Formats: sequence, C-alpha cells, structure tokens
Amino acid sequence: MVYIKFIMKTISLKIDDSIFGEIEKILARIKKPRNRYINESIEYYNKIQRKQILEKKHKMESGLVKEDSMSELKDFEEIDYAD
Repeated sequence: MVYIKFIMKTISLKIDDSIFGEIEKILARIKKPRNRYINESIEYYNKIQRKQILEKKHKMESGLVKEDSMSELKDFEEIDYAD
C-alpha cells in the first residue's frame, strides 16, 4: 500500500463580502467543503497564470527570432547572385 501525505499550510485570507456571499451560494448547491472549493479555485487560477506567463515568454522569444530572421533575410537580399 502507498500512503501519500499532504502537507497543508494555514493562511489568513480576507475576501470581499460579495465574493464570499457568492462562494457560500455555490457551496450550498454543490455540497463541497469551502476549503476544498477555495483550493481548487486557486489551483485553476494558477494554471491560467502559468499559461499566460508562457504565452508572454513565447511572444517575446518569437519577437527576438523575428528580428534575427528579418536581419538574415536582408543579408540574403543583398547578395548578388548574378555570375
């Protein structure tokens, strides 16, 4: 048998009243513990943030490659192929 031990951290969190009220309404319908719901919400938000970070990185790297490619293209255009 394999046992997995999860280490949990305790935090203090201030939530806007409107958000808390919405959470409570949702939790009453889906019958999920508040702690589990908040953990899953943060996990989902982290995935979105990681994706956005990667997209920004790829755009920046694409821009660098584009500059190099345009420079190479200009160099090739300047080559005289006539013999």
